[in-house]
Amino acid sequence: MSTINQRITPVILSGGTGTRLWPLSREAFPKQLLPLAGERSMLQETVLRVADRALFNAPVIIANVEHRFVIAEQLRALGLTDATIVLEPEGRNTTAAAAVAALLEARRDPQGLVLLLAADHVVQDAEALSASVRNSLPAAQAGRFVLFGIQPTSPATGYGYIQRSDTQTEVPGVFSVQRFVEKPDASTAVTYVESGDYLWNSGIFLLPASPFLKELERLAPDVLSAATESLDKAREDLDFIRLDEGSFARSPSIAVDYAVMEKTDLAVVTPTDCGWTDVGSWSALWAIGKQDVSGNVLVGDVVAEDVSGSYLRGEGQLIAALGVEDLVVIATPDVVLVTRKDRDQDVKKLVEILRKDGHAAATQTVQMHRPWGYYQSIHTGERFQVKRITVNPGAKLSLQKHFHRAEHWVVVNGTALVTRDSEQILLRENESIFLPLGCVHRLENPGKLPLNLIEVQSGPYLGEDDIVRFEDIYARAEDKPVG
Repeated sequence: MSTINQRITPVILSGGTGTRLWPLSREAFPKQLLPLAGERSMLQETVLRVADRALFNAPVIIANVEHRFVIAEQLRALGLTDATIVLEPEGRNTTAAAAVAALLEARRDPQGLVLLLAADHVVQDAEALSASVRNSLPAAQAGRFVLFGIQPTSPATGYGYIQRSDTQTEVPGVFSVQRFVEKPDASTAVTYVESGDYLWNSGIFLLPASPFLKELERLAPDVLSAATESLDKAREDLDFIRLDEGSFARSPSIAVDYAVMEKTDLAVVTPTDCGWTDVGSWSALWAIGKQDVSGNVLVGDVVAEDVSGSYLRGEGQLIAALGVEDLVVIATPDVVLVTRKDRDQDVKKLVEILRKDGHAAATQTVQMHRPWGYYQSIHTGERFQVKRITVNPGAKLSLQKHFHRAEHWVVVNGTALVTRDSEQILLRENESIFLPLGCVHRLENPGKLPLNLIEVQSGPYLGEDDIVRFEDIYARAEDKPVG
């Protein structure tokens, strides 16, 4: 048996489609990558929550393949260099991800423990959560699957509930699970909270890897088989582990709560009061935000007069509100969302309508993130397009050429090193260069500050797939060819 000082491997699940906090969160850049509840992204805050190396090993991030470079850059910004990033070729819900996590840990240490966390939750008291994890260690080491239940602060209808039994396990503060309950209606939720026996299901689990794999073999063998094969056939790609696409796709898509936790006899629950919130709606952000005397949370470029109980967020556009109450208004450079707070759970319906109509705003952001930085289309006309391009310090685009367009680059600030056929040209602020159609070229930032430039494209076809790569330090040969 491992000692109580055993370190735990935190596994952070960073998937999702970005629909509930649309339009700021989208499939191309979901909410966990955004600084919604502080100065850092929600993923970064989650990583810092498990940074105590006396308790935790280096984290494992299980993420969508499309977000890998953004995640790597956000970890680098924290100075974290020892994380493992596992790439899912497609989302198959949390059981498949938990299976991969347990397999990785069991292969590293058959007695190993995994703390499964979502990347998009808010925990206001990280010390309280760590204390609950420490207290629950003996239960996990004894083969129990520990769920962390949150003491309810309101009769919330957007969360699942866990009814704990009155009987503590052999570990003080850890209780047997009596039953799981789906999201209740309002009156039922009130009775749950008043009873004192029900806890919100946080979706945070402390799992002994080997016993969990045995239960998966019994309860969800198809998931385990697919996860095992996808990991056996995985390949290393730069600093990432790419799961095998065909194998992983064969896994059923099911949440770990349904597949395992509600069926196993090994589940126990630890009540914790750590300021946890599943930020699944704009009203949830309003509830945890800093409210003014009128109950408003104002973020960004906002002016409000005679407004109460509202969440107003201006990201790129000014919001001017007058004489309204209980609204959510979100303004991004390309979308303005207006809804009542009590209807914000239905925002995903708007996203589905936009998806069916083929509208890019359903999934794509104005800023298109790449491993070297990002670009943003400013204006598009007949046979021309204007973009803003930002290249991170030390980063470079692929060595490439285009068949249908020429480009003109103007440096706004920073330093650009440009390859144009056999030439190398150093450009500084207010200097420019023309890249004729068909020339082999590359843009890189040799400086210590971000490089910002304006790109003017001209030609009969301006699609992002008009590109031939000759060299790419990011090994994106299998990706859609952009930049």
